[in-house]
This record gives sequence, structure tokens and C-alpha cells, in this order.
Amino acid sequence: MTALDDMGDSLRKMPRRLVQFFYSLAHNGFALFGLSVILVLLALAAHSGLRKAGEEHLMDWLQTRQFGEPLEEPSPLVTVGRATATDLQNLSAQQAAVTDWLSRRYRIAPQPLSALVLEAYQIGHNYKLDPLLLLSVMAIESGFNPFAQSPVGAQGLMQVMTHLHGEKYEPFGGQLAAFDPLTNLHVGARVLREYIVRAGSIEGGLRRYVGAANLPSDGGYVTKVLSEHHLLTLVARQAQHVPDVPKPPVRSRSMQITMPAAPSRPETATHASATGASPVGAKQTVALLNN
Repeated sequence: MTALDDMGDSLRKMPRRLVQFFYSLAHNGFALFGLSVILVLLALAAHSGLRKAGEEHLMDWLQTRQFGEPLEEPSPLVTVGRATATDLQNLSAQQAAVTDWLSRRYRIAPQPLSALVLEAYQIGHNYKLDPLLLLSVMAIESGFNPFAQSPVGAQGLMQVMTHLHGEKYEPFGGQLAAFDPLTNLHVGARVLREYIVRAGSIEGGLRRYVGAANLPSDGGYVTKVLSEHHLLTLVARQAQHVPDVPKPPVRSRSMQITMPAAPSRPETATHASATGASPVGAKQTVALLNN
């Protein structure tokens, strides 16, 4: 029975021995942890660089616990790449003169305006349109506001009726691209080109563009666009003196042309609004580019 007594005595003492073991382990572990913290603090105190890195790491950890994962900042290349702006040094002398004049006239930053000028020249070459005519339409239609929208649905820089020309935005990702400045310029130039070809003249194309093809009056729209074009032509030619003509108001969105159409062939309008009459001036003839 001595062996059984010894076994029973060992079993009775086992829980106490386990408690003592875990207590000793925890005590020594905390001691090692405390010693490690002291060594780390001494190292950080001795090296300012390590201390700063440690503080930043600790702050990031605390912020992550409080607010979740920190927001990832966009890459500078991505941010710059999606900005509608360009360096003025990329412009030719003529383009720079046009950009500078429009920037001062319409109080627009020259960098985004220079991107529009560059694109207008490229599109004008592709569509055989005078780029200064495209810039003139932008000036009268929206005052170079890419987010402009009329009550009847004309949108963007060129104030294209998106719901009438939605298919032209499909290659650019859909109708929301109407508010992308360069896309709107592409689509508006295409519409204007089609109307000029159909009408057989710049003046006729502009009347169709404003929705006044079959109306007795365009509300002075054609005169305003061609007057602006005349001034831009003087600037582009680097004339000695450009007349100090007041900036034209952006085309009014509160008045719609509702006069009955003449019995000539119907035409779907790009726009459904026009301004009141402006001072009458001689019509300026704008020629399509030959190349």
C-alpha cells in the first residue's frame, strides 16, 4: 500500500505544483517583457531617428485601432494624369497668345485653358474646322465652364444636348463623359462639323447648332460667335492692337425659342435655348481649313 499512498500523495500535490510552475513562468515572462521595453526605450532615447520611427509606427497603430485602415493616398502620377491641364511651354507661339488672351478675358487659369486650346487645334485639324471657331463656340455657349447645364439638357463646354447625341458619347464611356472637358469638346466639334456640312456654310451650321435652323431669328447667336472669332483671329495673328470689346455674356438659359418653324425641311436641334438680341454687326465669314 506504500506505493499507492505515494501515488495518491503525488496526485494531490500536482495541482499546486502546476500553479507554481505557471506562476513562475508568468513572473519570468513579465520580467523579460519589462526588460525588453526598457532596452527599447533606451535605444530610442539614444537614437532620435529610431525614436521618430517608433512614434510614427505607434501613432499609425493607434489610429488604425480607432478609425480602421488609413486611407491610401493616390499616386501623384495618377492625380496629375487625370487633370485637364498642361504646361504653357507645350504651346506654340500662336496657341500661347490665344490662351493668354482668353485667360485674361474670361478669368480662367491658363493651365487648364491651354489643354483646351491644344485639343481644339488637334480636333480642328482632324475635322477640318478652324480651332478658333471651336474656342469661340465654347466662349459663347458656356464661358469655358465644363460643368454648365441648361434647363433643357445642354451640357458641358460646348453645351451639347446629351440626350440627343448620347450615341456619340459611347466611345468615351457613356453620357456622363459629357462633363469631361476634352470629351465634350470632341463631341461638340463633331456635331458642329455635321451641321456645317449639312447647311453648306459656317453661319448655317451655327444656326442649326443653336436650334434656330427653321426660325426667323437666332437671337444674335451667330453674330456673337463670329465676333468672338474675329477677335481671336486678331490675337492669333499677333496684331498690334486688339479692340477692347466687352466680354459677351454666357448664352441665356431662361429663354427658349418657341416660334413656329418655317415649312422648310425639319432639323433636330442641338440646343433649345438662345439669348436675346445682341448689337448687330457685320457677319464674319469663317472658312473651313483646307487641310
